[in-house]
Amino acid sequence: MSALPFHTLLSRAERAGIYHMPFAADLALEEATESLEYPMYRVDLAKVTDKEGFLEAISKAMDFPDWFGHNWDALADCLTDLSWMGADGYVIILDHADGFAQASPTDFATALSVLQDASDTWREDGVPLWTLVGTASDGLDWLQDIE
Repeated sequence: MSALPFHTLLSRAERAGIYHMPFAADLALEEATESLEYPMYRVDLAKVTDKEGFLEAISKAMDFPDWFGHNWDALADCLTDLSWMGADGYVIILDHADGFAQASPTDFATALSVLQDASDTWREDGVPLWTLVGTASDGLDWLQDIE
């Protein structure tokens, strides 16, 4: 997919949510987010195996404020505030999510649930919050493909 279709899709808040990271789409996604002036946050989950590791990785990648409490409620608070970023839309990429999903499926599901709830909250204000989950295997085939 080229940057133009991503540009059109990413600006649609009603479609925002959690999807598979499209294979080999990094450059097109970067171009689309830059043209839309959306920040893109890459959360490297390669070494994450639990809740604590996930919360640390996402807080670093998104530069959460000092008040972030390293728990699910605090994650929800940060994701539904984002006032320190001030953008018209957001893209979060969860790179290398397989290990976390396999090591701690309950924590992984909770993380995705919090991200989806945040996306739903932002949608009410017409602001897209996209989460793209990068995996190396088909173990998360229940995730939708972004189209």
